[in-house]
Order: sequence, then C-alpha cells, then structure tokens
Amino acid sequence: MFEQFKKFEYTLAGRPLVIETGKMAQLANGSCLVRYGETAVLCTATASATPRDGIDFLPLAVD
Repeated sequence: MFEQFKKFEYTLAGRPLVIETGKMAQLANGSCLVRYGETAVLCTATASATPRDGIDFLPLAVD
C-alpha cells in the first residue's frame, strides 16, 4: 500500500528527529512529516503539469 514510504531517524541534541515521507498526503506531489521531540510539522508541495496562462508569479496560500 505504501510502496514509497521511507523513514529516517536521528538523535539531535538529545531529542529524536524523525522524517517520514510517502505515507501521508497522498494527493500531494510530495509530502514530508517531520517530528522533533514533541513537535510535528507536515510539509506538502503540489505542482501542475502545465503552466497557467497569465500567472507570472508564485502564488502562495497559507491556511
């Protein structure tokens, strides 16, 4: 089911640093779950196969 799943673990300054990719946010072109101690961040990236006409800048959406 998760053929592309990879997990990297490292201890940094006495806390575990865990990076997981290929498991969450399957609809995004790329995603990465980064955990450091008790803090977690999910980063995703999407891209279109073709550029949109009239867009000459990088639109940024933050939710």
